[in-house]
Amino acid sequence: MKALITSGGKGTRLRPLTHTQNKHLIPIANKPILHYAIEKVADTGIKEIGIVTNQECEEVINEIGDGSRWGVKIRYIPQEAPLGLAHVIKISEDFIGKEPFVFYLGDNMVVGGLERFINAFEGDSVNCYLTLARVKDPERFGVPEIDGNRILRVEEKPRIPKSQFAVAGIYIYDHHIFEAVNSIEPSARGELEISDAHQYLLDHDYKVGFTEITGWWKDTGKPVDLLEANRLILEHQKSEIKGEVDENSFIAGNVVLQPGAKIIDSTIRGPAIIGKNTVVKNSYIGPFTSIYDDCIINNSEVEFSIVLSQCQIIDVGIRIESSLLGKDVQIINAVGKPKTHKFMIGDQSRVELY
Repeated sequence: MKALITSGGKGTRLRPLTHTQNKHLIPIANKPILHYAIEKVADTGIKEIGIVTNQECEEVINEIGDGSRWGVKIRYIPQEAPLGLAHVIKISEDFIGKEPFVFYLGDNMVVGGLERFINAFEGDSVNCYLTLARVKDPERFGVPEIDGNRILRVEEKPRIPKSQFAVAGIYIYDHHIFEAVNSIEPSARGELEISDAHQYLLDHDYKVGFTEITGWWKDTGKPVDLLEANRLILEHQKSEIKGEVDENSFIAGNVVLQPGAKIIDSTIRGPAIIGKNTVVKNSYIGPFTSIYDDCIINNSEVEFSIVLSQCQIIDVGIRIESSLLGKDVQIINAVGKPKTHKFMIGDQSRVELY
């Protein structure tokens, strides 16, 4: 069995972060999202992984490399444009060949391993195995219509969903999926929809199995999803203090302090993670916060947030909460008169003031 992982797309719902960074490399609990997908696949014993990338993007290739750190061999498959998930499969036929494979959306996160899904695929002798997740907004996803233990139809982003389930970002196929993706036509938005490929399999009497993900699953397509995924990962981490904590500081709960980090006159209340060479001084870091490498947090408070590398938060008089700060962001308390708000904000940024 092989695996196919997506790492392309434009990440429009995560702009402005994705103007300068591939969304699959945004860190969750100080580790790029794509790493979690590769780890899940490698844990099953699969050794060959294809990663589909944007044709012009070298960022993923430079970050991930050949896969040797995970004990796998990675082949990169360029996609000339974001033409749909079924198109991702279509262009990967030479890599997959006749083998069954796991198709994993690289910006999705799920608790637990993949073995149970692979075992069900093999044990039920199906051609396609789908994972389903109960969601509040199924109209954002491919939605199945279910009758007992059968899927009758799958519809992409329906106006009126036939169930509260979304087809989650983990699929398992045999080679018949290539018949499907090579037979369907582009949708009204110009993409080869994976839901149409699934419907083709159903219409042609191929066996489609499914299971509900009973833990948690997140499609990290929006900022609120990133924060929630960060919270869920941090909840499952164990404390590990490899940096420095002075005698005037207080650490509570599960906190990861990475090498070179310094905590001075501060309180860190976990679950939280502080990255390499980050300095936190006279500050409060609250639960569900990840602060990446080489940041400075001074005389400020941060909670339930993701702070990327080289950020500075200095002398901020109100707690920063439910926030996502990109690389090299500065939030500082200005001095002098007149007392004003002063901004330098990129395209599609979001600022809330009270």
